[in-house]
Amino acid sequence: MKLHLSTLLLCAMLPAAFAAERCESQSGPSVPLVVELYTSEGCNSCPPADHWLSGLKGRRDVVALAFHVDYWDRLGWVDRFADAAYTRRQVEQQRLGGGGFVYTPQVLVDGRDWRHWPQLPAASRASVVELRLARDGERVRAQVMPLAGAPAQLAGYWVATEDGHVSQVKAGENAGVMLRHDGVVRSYQPVGAFSGARELSFASPAAGEGQRPRRVTLVVTDGRGVPLQAASLTCGG
Repeated sequence: MKLHLSTLLLCAMLPAAFAAERCESQSGPSVPLVVELYTSEGCNSCPPADHWLSGLKGRRDVVALAFHVDYWDRLGWVDRFADAAYTRRQVEQQRLGGGGFVYTPQVLVDGRDWRHWPQLPAASRASVVELRLARDGERVRAQVMPLAGAPAQLAGYWVATEDGHVSQVKAGENAGVMLRHDGVVRSYQPVGAFSGARELSFASPAAGEGQRPRRVTLVVTDGRGVPLQAASLTCGG
């Protein structure tokens, strides 16, 4: 049987194409710092914190998440990245951490209020949970495998984030200011309590606004909201 040259080239390209489509990641032996910034485009003290969070982009020992809250929208500028679900998360995290009130910009590190930024604590905790993430079309699937020392009950949350956003603010406290954002949370899904090994999934396209690559992150926590492990996946772009 004779094969045309174009057929041979196609066959040679298929394994590479399949490898490109197979987008996977796995957690490491230590736990990255999970840094949550609660911010708003309507808050004039937030831009320095936004800029600082952008500087964490690309670090393997940090998961940087910008949750835009909606309670400053009443000041005259509606933050298009804000969501009431992110405000509820901020309130709940303060409750779990024993804090008295929420504010912006507020930084949480590993689920607890952290007022010492731009400094961060060292990330040196050994992992007690292993995570494996893989994209399956419009969903990201995760294998969660507790290791020795893991608590009996786990919980967590999924987020999808985008980098490189720019907003020209035209009203409110930041009127006339151009704001730049990275690590912007565009989708959030809590994971309820579970025990033992588990498969989880999260619906999120690989590309977001303006075809920006979306980074999908799963954070697994203990019952008090303290991260035990986190893994991220970016496919394409």
